[in-house]
Amino acid sequence: MSNFSIICSSACPASVNIPGFVSLVGEKRYPEALRLHRERNPFASICARVCVHPCEEKCRRSSLDAPVSIRGIKRFMADRETEMQLPEVRVNPVNAARKIAVIGAGPGGLSCAYFLARLGYRPMVFEAASRAGGMLVQTIPAYRLPRERMEQEINMILSMGVTLKTSSRLGADFSLSDLKAQGYDAVFLGVGAPFGTRPPIPGAKSAGVIDAIEYLREFNMKGAVSTGKNVVVVGGGNAAIDAARTALRLGATVTLVYRRTREEMPANDQEIADALAEGATLLTLCNPEEILVINNKVTGVRCSRMKLGAFDKSGRRAPEKSGETINVNADQVIFAIGQKLEGPGLFQDMAVEMTKEGWVKGSLVTGQTSVPWLFTGGDCAIGPSSVIAAVAAGERAAFGINALLTGETNVFWRTDRDPGTRFDTEAAPCPEPRKALPALLPTERTGSFKEVEQAWPEEEAVSQCLRCLRCDFGRY
Repeated sequence: MSNFSIICSSACPASVNIPGFVSLVGEKRYPEALRLHRERNPFASICARVCVHPCEEKCRRSSLDAPVSIRGIKRFMADRETEMQLPEVRVNPVNAARKIAVIGAGPGGLSCAYFLARLGYRPMVFEAASRAGGMLVQTIPAYRLPRERMEQEINMILSMGVTLKTSSRLGADFSLSDLKAQGYDAVFLGVGAPFGTRPPIPGAKSAGVIDAIEYLREFNMKGAVSTGKNVVVVGGGNAAIDAARTALRLGATVTLVYRRTREEMPANDQEIADALAEGATLLTLCNPEEILVINNKVTGVRCSRMKLGAFDKSGRRAPEKSGETINVNADQVIFAIGQKLEGPGLFQDMAVEMTKEGWVKGSLVTGQTSVPWLFTGGDCAIGPSSVIAAVAAGERAAFGINALLTGETNVFWRTDRDPGTRFDTEAAPCPEPRKALPALLPTERTGSFKEVEQAWPEEEAVSQCLRCLRCDFGRY
């Protein structure tokens, strides 16, 4: 295994194949590139749009100038697909006869089902909502993730022998004990962290106050959501930016309020820049201490002016009150300050060990919980995280479930494969600079949910591939 693989594999299950599919795209062998990508990650098109690309942080090219635009290359590769490129699937009648349940059709659950199907299992996926996708469909706006692209990859997984049952909620429509009584041999729990939180401040329960998860879910699932004229969005993560940019498209004037500085905001920097380009105002070093209300209607937010103090456990300087306050006019407040797991009724009479933070405790290697036949991963196990972290958790759990049921300690897709591409180890690095993906102009985005980011033309995509230093060769 290459150094690149060791560094990245815990965060991105496709990392060992990255130089491979990049080099295949560079040779215009697009179907082969997609098949190689899907050895480790089913969601080429989805991750090409919404992945936080931790692999780029480890790219060797950054020691010269800037990392290879792995996500941009993946976007071009995925958009070139005209016929679905399925990965290797091994028929196994013994595995097909075993009953596996997957709870939650988000990226973690669907990934687990995908990898199990490749081993010959035929898992049943239970989804509480009316559509598969989890947070992909419920909270990520269409201007970032077009629904047809997402549905294509979900349908690919279903075509591999996976069955989907929607509108079926754990703790309401069935229990873990029910699944065990029905003869399920193993269960993967990937229910996410589907509920937002609000701070315990005066006025937080007033009409006109909503959390970002509820706001985005309402719009994305139903096509409409109540939106004020002057909206304050509180928070600095991607959910806050998604809520702000959605409200902008629905005609609101939007102010983003964050208690630290822009440099400390956990949201993707390009997403922040896009929100500001589209008209949002950013108010930093401010923290709400009261929602101002008249006749149970929001009229504004009173914020404490903050200053940065000593570093806290997050590795950032902790915000502290300066003693000054500021009032921000608003008729709606959207909080994007955290997410939580469903209540204690989720497991009913099943004793499942939890972490001290309130997440489901599972093995970091296999996702196995304190209940031996129950596995977990994604947001419900580690708290709100990224799509690629959920994909990786689903893959690890598929490995763990297979090991439990068969005793096998390896799975075929984890074996490195030579992409069979050319590479001159004596050649000087390609001097081509990193290029950004093209995007719609801010004026073209007003009132529109058209996809903002666009793919490169072929010539540009191929030239970007040539920047790769091929760390899979061990040269660097």
